[in-house]
Amino acid sequence: MSDYQFDLVIVGAGIHGAGIAQAAAAAGHSVLVLEQQAIAAGSSSRSSKLVHGGLRYLEQFDFKLVHESLVERERLLRLAPLLVKLVPFYIPIYRNTRRRPWEICAGLSLYALLGKLHAHARFRSLPRRDWDRLGGLQRNGLQAVFQYWDAQTDDAALTRAVMNSATSLHAQLSVPASFSHADLDDQGCNVVFNHAGEDRQVRCRVLVNAAGPWVNHVAARIRPPCARARVDLIQGTHLIMDGAIVDSIYYVEAPRDGRAVFIMPWHEHSTLVGTTETRFTGPDPGAVHPLPEEQDYLLEVLHRYFPSAPTEIRTSFAGLRVLPSGPGRAFRRSREILLLTDRKRQPRMLNVYGGKLTSYRADAEHALHLLRTSLPKCAPKADTRRLPLTPA
Repeated sequence: MSDYQFDLVIVGAGIHGAGIAQAAAAAGHSVLVLEQQAIAAGSSSRSSKLVHGGLRYLEQFDFKLVHESLVERERLLRLAPLLVKLVPFYIPIYRNTRRRPWEICAGLSLYALLGKLHAHARFRSLPRRDWDRLGGLQRNGLQAVFQYWDAQTDDAALTRAVMNSATSLHAQLSVPASFSHADLDDQGCNVVFNHAGEDRQVRCRVLVNAAGPWVNHVAARIRPPCARARVDLIQGTHLIMDGAIVDSIYYVEAPRDGRAVFIMPWHEHSTLVGTTETRFTGPDPGAVHPLPEEQDYLLEVLHRYFPSAPTEIRTSFAGLRVLPSGPGRAFRRSREILLLTDRKRQPRMLNVYGGKLTSYRADAEHALHLLRTSLPKCAPKADTRRLPLTPA
């Protein structure tokens, strides 16, 4: 049976599902996206809201990931100026912080090199005479302050803009649509889903499983069974505090364990603090919620650096990262995306594990490259490297 209705069916309308839909539609392919709740309903609306190279990933020697992310950051600053804004970041160093000023200077120098010494890759040590303009930052024991540049976004708005771009290129979006199961045969895939209370079936050349934390839940409903990656779901909680505590983004070190935490302005009169890394063991990723101990941890970080900050939390939210399984702290694990096909030649399905918000476009291009032998030759409609993104 080879009467295809779509070249690709994509499960999930998070940033990677939207990105692959945009890339495939731009390449001229027919695309259907199935989303069970809403665009960016899961992890893609619960991130740290940053478009950045990932300075801390240098500690894991993820140079390729950092370089690619910095390239994509520059691209998004050009393509989505209403959604992605360049913001100064400050790194305060105290007598008792684990990373010494020379280490931060070396890391920022490498960051600048990986950013091709672009103007946005510049950094400096802030003179002491300028420390007074850092608001309520704790001055006791402060030894140095470094300032560099990265970008901030509204993650859900960016995801909606990417999906809007995909649909403008004639990708189809079905929401709410609940994936039921799929059957693979030699030439493609039959996909069954429920839309508006009615079971429907479509046939495609390739099924893309971009369900985020639900990736292995979806993979378990595909027949015959295909290889799945062993992953951990790592919960990240953020707090939203009343008041504009900061007017720039602070990259600080948590006193308990040395992890990176961001304290940043959010909208006009709020402050966002995050994130944590707690292993999620529940059966339903949709049930993730902030834990009291995570809130205490983030409040401790906030008040270590800004002692006069309020103590009352306006609201909080939690999302899930998909990371490779393994011993030790999640902080040390790779953030690179894992793209796993059912077979090397003419794959019929692709499982998407993890990935960063910043690099979604490049990840989508990598995904299409893996699937190229299964897709027909088409006349491209657009190039995602040049497609502007506007708020949907």
